[in-house]
Amino acid sequence: MTPTPTPIAEIQPAQAEHSNRLINEKSPYLLQHAHNPVDWYPWGEEAFAKARKENKPIFLSIGYSTCHWCHVMEREEFEVPEVAAIMNKYFVNIKVDREERPDVDRVYMTFVQATTGGGGWPMSVWLTPELKPFVGGTYFPPDDRYGQPGFTKVLQRIADAWEKDHAKIIESGNQIIAALAKSNSSTAAGDATQPNEKTLSAAYDQLARNFDKVNGGFGGAPKFPRPVTLDFLFHYSQRAGTESETGKNALAMNLFTLRQMAKGGMHDQLGGGFHRYAVDALWHVPHFEKMLYDQAQLAQSYLAAFQVTRDDAFATVARDTLDYVARDMTSPEGGFYSAEDADSLPNEKSKEKLEGAFYVWTKDEIDEQLGTAAAGLFNYRYGVEPHGNTPEGSDPHGELRGQNVLFAAHTIAEVAKHSQLSEAEVRESLGGSAAKLLAARGKRPRPHLDDKIITAWNGLMISAYARAAQVLGEESYLAAATKAAEFVRQKLYRAADHTLLRSYRGGPADIPGFADDYAFYIQGLLDLYEASFEVKWLALAEQLQATQDRLFWDEKEGGYFTSTGKDASILLRLKEDNDNAEPAPSSVAALNLFRLAQIRDAKGMRERGEKTIAAFSGALGHFPTALPQLLVALDFSLAKPRQIIIAGKADGADTRALLAEVNRHFLPDTILLLADGAGGQKYLGEKLEEVREMKPVEGKAAAYVCENFTCKAPVTSPEELKKLLVR
Repeated sequence: MTPTPTPIAEIQPAQAEHSNRLINEKSPYLLQHAHNPVDWYPWGEEAFAKARKENKPIFLSIGYSTCHWCHVMEREEFEVPEVAAIMNKYFVNIKVDREERPDVDRVYMTFVQATTGGGGWPMSVWLTPELKPFVGGTYFPPDDRYGQPGFTKVLQRIADAWEKDHAKIIESGNQIIAALAKSNSSTAAGDATQPNEKTLSAAYDQLARNFDKVNGGFGGAPKFPRPVTLDFLFHYSQRAGTESETGKNALAMNLFTLRQMAKGGMHDQLGGGFHRYAVDALWHVPHFEKMLYDQAQLAQSYLAAFQVTRDDAFATVARDTLDYVARDMTSPEGGFYSAEDADSLPNEKSKEKLEGAFYVWTKDEIDEQLGTAAAGLFNYRYGVEPHGNTPEGSDPHGELRGQNVLFAAHTIAEVAKHSQLSEAEVRESLGGSAAKLLAARGKRPRPHLDDKIITAWNGLMISAYARAAQVLGEESYLAAATKAAEFVRQKLYRAADHTLLRSYRGGPADIPGFADDYAFYIQGLLDLYEASFEVKWLALAEQLQATQDRLFWDEKEGGYFTSTGKDASILLRLKEDNDNAEPAPSSVAALNLFRLAQIRDAKGMRERGEKTIAAFSGALGHFPTALPQLLVALDFSLAKPRQIIIAGKADGADTRALLAEVNRHFLPDTILLLADGAGGQKYLGEKLEEVREMKPVEGKAAAYVCENFTCKAPVTSPEELKKLLVR
């Protein structure tokens, strides 16, 4: 029997110099905690067996390496020997990187959200030795504050309750898991109403009601970018018609939001790319971490905006985002790293990291770097103030006191008028100033880089670079997409059974891929085919889709489980039913299936896509904006299947001219194929008889624009093609 908890002072503190079992892990997050005095275990049977043998509850802590509040909790609790002594005496302590093990995270996040009404990281959950949760939360302060009890008090209470009546707690854990399983089964199942055009309209209406007309985005502070919502609205504006009131408004909401985000401090005005979110409604003060999945999805949003408007400002933001990833988040082998931290040391002599220290400036620092005249222009443009520019309430810990977050406070035209210079002179001065400050910033201590390479997130980034290669005509972007796709294929793909692994860091981690790894990488391969027309990517996508169906498909209800169900430690086999910062695997998979169904003339794939949408009909009927990426798939399924096939040599100037015209336009619900007269056309012709016969016309590359492979007469000039593309 576990003894009654004793006061902190009576527990022998753990030794400060200590390496625990996390020292042998690959995850940067787990390695960050490898020298805590807490006797951490990784998720696995060794920890579970210890809990069963010693009849101790498990303390499960889930986070990720660039999580600000994870760092705070580590400093306040996990690095404190007296706190670690309590944890080690009464609990078996397990650390999980949510990015490595989204299946573990999903189960216990479902519990925390159901029992507390919220969630987030760090996530703190107490489990029975059979892994069933009975108490959960997120960040716990060291003492009572923020309306929360102190962490040591919580530890003492739980240890005491376990000692007094652990049988009752075990029964409670059994009931909780049973209730969550029942709830998941009922919410995942669809209802009798198949989602249709009215579902799309209902989602648009919800977004329109929630739109922030003053600042852009949806809802108030904090402001999160949600690219899946922007993607849906771009599709909906085309469906409704760009001349209709709803079509115009859907597009206007997107364009205004993207412009406001680009102006704000959430957009790194010097180095490019986007921070995770803004703590205020103005997009001004960010939470400074940078995530790969945000860069990937937002780059595509800006590319779509450029296609729709031909406004170079959108293309510029897409470029600076992609160039940031190429510069700071790409491995020498071509894979993309996961994230950069929010916290960093203010200077080389500092011992304590501060949020945003790498990115913010005092006015004196800028004046010293640029000189009076150039600094005057720069400070006016970017809202720099003598005593800092962060609004009251946006810096609760005082870490940004006296600092400036750069944001586009004034337009180039306003700066020119204010300074009585030409706009060209202003641009030249600002460009030179930005380069100087970026170089100066580069000498500061950099934020921690999570150099873990995640298959799913690489899939998203491959899509972004492939789309950019099409829209912007940049060969370097196609090279980046191709190199990353090859990296995943060579390092994280097992050809013997056509399966993927989850992540790579100094070698592949021994963690099988999850549904999002398959769905996102397949999407990246399909996008890479449309940018490169190398059919090996199509073949691999088709192969991996078969594996995803085999491992994750729900034969009874439709849709995709996030995990395979083969790991006995995962108590609930769940489906993700929200498109959040990352889209849900089923949402991306549904669209992949519709695209592959057209490319391979596969009726079964289309039916599986339709069944995937139907699996979430209950959620879509109740709150359609929870799944905007699934609505994109729904929109595709409701549209007339449209194909554009270019017949010509891939490297021919006439072929490239036709492709350039196609890529000028935002063409949702369309697939693009190349009939090259060689291996690519042969592969496509295996399933599509129509494509076998498509040839250049009178020696010139020809474009065939088709609906369900009923094609209009081929055209050979970009001007003729444009008339067919613009509906």
